[in-house]
Amino acid sequence: MTYQQTLAHIFSLGRFGMKPGLERIAPLLQRLGNPQDAFASVHVVGTNGKGSTASFLSAMLSCAGHRTGLFTSPHLISFTERLRIDGAEIGEAAVPPLAERVLAAAPPEATFFEIVTALALLYFAESGVRIAIVEAGMGGRLDATNVVDGILTVVTPVSLDHCDYLGATIAEIAAEKAGIVKPESLVVSARQHPDAAGAIAARAAEVGAELLVEGTDFEGRWDGNVLNYRGLALQLDGLAPGLPGRYQAGNAACALAAAEALSGRGFPVSAADLAAGTEQARWPGRMERFPGSPDIILDGAHNAAGAVALAESLRAVPRGRLLLVVGVMADKELSGILSPLLPLAAQVFAVAPALERALPAAELARYCRAVGFAAEDAGSVADGIARARAAAAPDDLILVAGSLFTVGEARGILISRGVQPFRG
Repeated sequence: MTYQQTLAHIFSLGRFGMKPGLERIAPLLQRLGNPQDAFASVHVVGTNGKGSTASFLSAMLSCAGHRTGLFTSPHLISFTERLRIDGAEIGEAAVPPLAERVLAAAPPEATFFEIVTALALLYFAESGVRIAIVEAGMGGRLDATNVVDGILTVVTPVSLDHCDYLGATIAEIAAEKAGIVKPESLVVSARQHPDAAGAIAARAAEVGAELLVEGTDFEGRWDGNVLNYRGLALQLDGLAPGLPGRYQAGNAACALAAAEALSGRGFPVSAADLAAGTEQARWPGRMERFPGSPDIILDGAHNAAGAVALAESLRAVPRGRLLLVVGVMADKELSGILSPLLPLAAQVFAVAPALERALPAAELARYCRAVGFAAEDAGSVADGIARARAAAAPDDLILVAGSLFTVGEARGILISRGVQPFRG
């Protein structure tokens, strides 16, 4: 099969939906020779900040000379974004032969995410990766990535999301995510809601894992535009994170603490490597700025906690008016996402990304008007950006937010690239 035929086939597996559990992925990997055992792994779980934290940590380990794999989801534009080695995406030509082997070994009911997880692990094993940063897809305990025997788990901030699958409370969701922590491993936790902190601590105690907590064992604090890090054994001042946004202080600090901890587990990272990795990390779609007249910022805040963090970061961005281009999925709770953002916007352009699960733009615009904010139905993401540009003064700022799907489509438009739309 060609690359496009391969993508069409594995994307079609989305019809099987999300099926938590390891009963399909474990035998699949066994048939492939258990490639996940060929390298060390770090898990990154949580609700917000997983991709940024994984990107920071991957860059630090690569700067230290460790051949590092990075597996993340979803992708914004291209499927190849999901699989990287030392920052470089997998080549399109490498995907079909790997996928063919994985599909031949897979049970008929295997899901899209299970196939892609197996493909990533096989790719890393056969590419000589020494350590892989593996982002969990949705949960933890029953996530397909839990087949990996992680030597360290980073738990980013946990909040309410995917409640139909993970639990109705923050404590339940945190317990489900922390279920990925392995016995006698290390856990690095971001600042958490008290209920989430309790669930994470309980899991660490249950399996005899060492727990390191942001704010107690390490922390990162802004000093103007630079970040100062108080770590496990190091103090690093004047760091310049490559990922913009005030909320990146916690993500960078967790990655720095994880890298410090890994130094004692066979993956030494110097202070210079930590600083370089912090600066070199890149993660598209998070406070990503496209300079122009006006400037455009993309941010994939897709839940209440992410929207609050985005609103706080916007306070530090000089601008005239803020014009909001927003699109969300139909299954999202609108108030949590929109309440922090709508008061900041002078004009709102409601859009719908090109996915069946998208909330229609007209319905989104009606919601915004019902809660007291002027909003227009702008239709597609492309039309929303065009209308915002036409309405903006040169010193205004256009923000595209509400969903990673909206942001991915917008990014494709801004860099003139086609978008491969399935992002499960």
